[in-house]
Amino acid sequence: MNTRVLTGITTSGTPHLGNYVGAIRPAVEASRRSDVDAFYFLADYHALIKCEDADRIARSRLEIAATWLACGLDPASVTFYRQSDVPEIPELCWMLTCVTAKGLMNRAHAYKAAVDQNAARGVDEDDGVTMGLFSYPVLMAADILMFNAHKVPVGRDQLQHLEMARDIAQRFNSQFGMGREFFVLPEAVISEDVALLPGLDGRKMSKSYNNTIPLFDGGARALKSAVARVVTDSRGPGEPKDPDASHLYLIYRAFARPEQAALFRSELIAGLGWGDAKRMLCDLVEAELEPMRDHYEDLMAHPARIEEILQAGAHKARGIATPFIRELRDAVGLRALVGGSPSASGKAKAGKSEREARFVSFRDENGRFRFRLLSPAGEEILCSIAYADPKEAGKVMGRLKATQGAVDGLVQLRGDSGFVVSLDGQPVAHGAESDSADGRDRLVAAFHAALH
Repeated sequence: MNTRVLTGITTSGTPHLGNYVGAIRPAVEASRRSDVDAFYFLADYHALIKCEDADRIARSRLEIAATWLACGLDPASVTFYRQSDVPEIPELCWMLTCVTAKGLMNRAHAYKAAVDQNAARGVDEDDGVTMGLFSYPVLMAADILMFNAHKVPVGRDQLQHLEMARDIAQRFNSQFGMGREFFVLPEAVISEDVALLPGLDGRKMSKSYNNTIPLFDGGARALKSAVARVVTDSRGPGEPKDPDASHLYLIYRAFARPEQAALFRSELIAGLGWGDAKRMLCDLVEAELEPMRDHYEDLMAHPARIEEILQAGAHKARGIATPFIRELRDAVGLRALVGGSPSASGKAKAGKSEREARFVSFRDENGRFRFRLLSPAGEEILCSIAYADPKEAGKVMGRLKATQGAVDGLVQLRGDSGFVVSLDGQPVAHGAESDSADGRDRLVAAFHAALH
């Protein structure tokens, strides 16, 4: 089976050279691998968290889609879609929200940073904090888990969100899986060798620092104008330059072949003037960007083509999301009142009464994993001991289900009103509290009937 890789692009700005080198170019190259099932989406719901300018978001969706297509992303070989065109994602987001502890969200870096900034200003700690910002990691988890991505390329600043997605997936699997794992646990992919371009002032190229070099916007003239503003030292022509301390050299190296970079480096050391060096950088970058820019400008002039591609991508994505959300709806109890859909185990319950005893997994107040056995009327028959690993709880639950009524020797009575269920001589569950021996005996009989 191919590895499923998912990448999201927030639609809140215009792509710049740093985006191209650090994310777009390597992602497009990776999408061409035959062993990868690649998903790329425009994260326009996420854009609403950080941008309140509706026109900016609308324009950014167009610019970013055109950029990725112009840079070589093949919509025929990948799944390329807008987040907002897949309604199953926000539906899953709500399901995941209902199993996500508020304490987990309290620890999110973005939220904690906002609280710290408010504390420094002497205002209420939640001043200006929206629920979008607070619960952003849950939406990111829904993006990933909707398609059960195996790997998600992220920067180190997003690593915590991947860990949260794994935690949320485990909680859902434990609470509703009934022995089935609906969600795979995604793995973060952090590429140490991906170039992080310096901006005009030497800091990381970022719109936040207003130090970017445009990718396509403004054409070759805007590129040349931006490169001319790259900060250099005061050494003149003929004076040796230090390439390792030069932002210009780092940008050049991101576009050059190894032999080109080595030659440029030696020329700087030999005294190449900064003006000539900037001209050489422009020529190098323009040689790579010009063909893509022509394609970009053609796409921007024909947005209907982009819309058609995105709608086809959404149809492809929903071919996976729609049947999966049906399974998840069934798992959480949002089932049809008649007829019924397949159960969480994937097997139809034809001919069986819907009112039957059932196991229910949950996570206790200490974060450990347990399960209950409930009667057809919803009365608790027993509750398991706590497990640190949800898989261990699932195994025990599975063994009890597999007894098929052969429960003799599993139950030991305790006192006048309690009982314990053991496997291999070790207690695995305790009967629900009862106020009499008769009540206890009724629960024991219910236990036997439930596993019959």
